[in-house]
Amino acid sequence: MKIHEYQGKVILSRYGVPIPKGYLAMTVGEAETAAERLLAETDSPVVVVKAQIHAGGRGKGGGVKVARGGSKDAREIAEKMLGMQLVTHQTGPEGQKVRRLYIEQGLDIERELYLGMVVDRDKRRVAMMASTEGGMDIEKVAADTPEKILTVHLDPLIGLAPFQARQLAYGLGLAKHGKETVGEFTRLALALSKAFRREDCSLCEINPLVVTKRGRVIALDAKLNYDDNADFRHCEWEGLRDIDEEDPVELEAKRAGLSYVSLDGNIGCLVNGAGLAMATMDIIQHYGGSPANFLDVGGSATEDAVAKAFEMILSSHKVKAIFVNIFGGIMKCDVIASGVISATKKTGLKVPLVVRLEGTNVELGRKLLADSGLAIESATSMKEGAQKAVAAASR
Repeated sequence: MKIHEYQGKVILSRYGVPIPKGYLAMTVGEAETAAERLLAETDSPVVVVKAQIHAGGRGKGGGVKVARGGSKDAREIAEKMLGMQLVTHQTGPEGQKVRRLYIEQGLDIERELYLGMVVDRDKRRVAMMASTEGGMDIEKVAADTPEKILTVHLDPLIGLAPFQARQLAYGLGLAKHGKETVGEFTRLALALSKAFRREDCSLCEINPLVVTKRGRVIALDAKLNYDDNADFRHCEWEGLRDIDEEDPVELEAKRAGLSYVSLDGNIGCLVNGAGLAMATMDIIQHYGGSPANFLDVGGSATEDAVAKAFEMILSSHKVKAIFVNIFGGIMKCDVIASGVISATKKTGLKVPLVVRLEGTNVELGRKLLADSGLAIESATSMKEGAQKAVAAASR
């Protein structure tokens, strides 16, 4: 689950991370009022108007503008920005509509740094990364100049140790700004570490983290992604969700207890088990196709769940064929077959359907499909199923 920058900053500030002063604006009038308040409350002569979408690269796409001409200038920028289709490298060519703005005080910036935390699955630990290349895409920095990324791994019992935070501070060259700046960075890094753990984040990123000309260390941006597996511990997450920014089908799948992610292809996938689902998408790609979704119905799905899964797959107009790939362990193949037949009849399926069943009660499942009288292509292997689905989608 993703949240907006302004929401992330509020959360980080609770843990002691310094942030600039700012106000949310949903309308042009609110943007102008927010700018007037900031100019009166701070010693900064400028304000920054920031589009709030769930994607990075906003500045390059025109979603971050500095208003130097007072509140009227901020209003003019807001009029152009609100409602625009903001295109960044993370939104894709279709972009994302800007529905809310964050009006923030301007800062006297001397340096821009990067600071972030992720789960390093290879090391099986949380990693904190820092770089002097603030404001840049960290993926590009990692690819082109990996030596500019400093990384420390946190002990799962004690978290980030103060010496590790200081190690990053000195590695970033903050000593030249004075001991106070090193101390500020250390406290900020420790606060970020605490927030990452207590808020159950999967990603926590400050890019850029700025050093002002007075030596202050401040989070100029905040990107927090939550680990959905921890949502049972956080009833407050629902209030942070921006329904306009999220895929409605993915939200529906979550409520139905299914794991679903929309993709850009044209072959709908219905699979049981995350590993098999990934392998199914890989083999479709291998034979020249493109999956339209990731959909794991789990190991104990019912006929109703299968029918619901079909509805979600068919909600995309891009889908030209469906590949059902089931290995029956806990789940029985005859149950899946009954669900597929029921869903096919209920939805009035008009796109080609390929079904590969293997495992418990497989012969019964295949017989049910064969006797259904429906136009269902059977496959006895993943390879055959993928090839048939790719061929069907390209007709």
